[in-house]
Amino acid sequence: MPGKSLTPFQVLSRLPEDATPAQQDSAVQANVKISEIHWSEMPDTLHMPGHTKGKGYHDIDIPEHYYRESFFMKDSLFHPELKGGRQGIAGVVKPYTIAGDDIITSLLFGCFILTLFALARTRQFMLRQAKSIFYLVREEVGETSDEIWMLFYMVLQTCLLSALIVFFFLRSRLGDLMLSEQYAIIGALSGLFVGYLLLKTFMYKLTGWVFFNGKKNEQWKKGFLFLMSTEGLLLFPLVIMLAYADFPLHNALIYAFIVIIIVKLLLLYKAFIIFFRRNGVYLQIILYFCALEIVPLIVLGGILDMASQHLTINF
Repeated sequence: MPGKSLTPFQVLSRLPEDATPAQQDSAVQANVKISEIHWSEMPDTLHMPGHTKGKGYHDIDIPEHYYRESFFMKDSLFHPELKGGRQGIAGVVKPYTIAGDDIITSLLFGCFILTLFALARTRQFMLRQAKSIFYLVREEVGETSDEIWMLFYMVLQTCLLSALIVFFFLRSRLGDLMLSEQYAIIGALSGLFVGYLLLKTFMYKLTGWVFFNGKKNEQWKKGFLFLMSTEGLLLFPLVIMLAYADFPLHNALIYAFIVIIIVKLLLLYKAFIIFFRRNGVYLQIILYFCALEIVPLIVLGGILDMASQHLTINF
């Protein structure tokens, strides 16, 4: 067909079956003529409604943003380098619980292990002090440094457990209105209880140095450490039940108050048999106990109340 360009299929169909790829390529190049491309001169109608007519790609003055702008340019799916976020409706945030807090759980587990270790190291001391609660032992037995350090640890544990009980109470009272994080609150409360015990220790030390001899002061120090350690041991099951057994808070407060009252009464009797039994005076023991136990306890309660007000969001 003269004047008409053959198609590649027509050229290849006229070649013998044993033609090599090189021969096929040469035949196609010799017989297939590439015609000149004529671009359409019709106006561009593919732009979005409400937008101006698109520009031709031959226009070198097209700004750079023209290539990037599109109807979907602000969609996160159009930009894979950007985080698209989550689709759907956000669920209800699970409320904070001590049982779900890995740090507090690890801390309580560590306290349990260290308490078992401390009881194993101070077993003889604790038995001697338990026997001497209601009467004084004439033969004093010296304590090792390990026993003293274990007792100090148990007293610090008492401060931590007391702070956790107060934190449970504040959490129940304030809820989501608490300003600070739970770790900061528990740490601040623990430091407050440590300061309270240090203040009491200083007051006992000063009073004993002024009015009593060294032997009585030593007996009182041992009895005080024993009772503070015992208070922590009695509060530990309460903290576990509050954290993991959903124990009613009002019953927990009653239990805590009973433990505190029993420990205070034992401290009162211990001070009486050590310092005032031979003197035969009862007014002094009342004043001594009120000044060194009741007044600091009231001050501690006032400070805790002030702290709870500062932790609350005021509208």
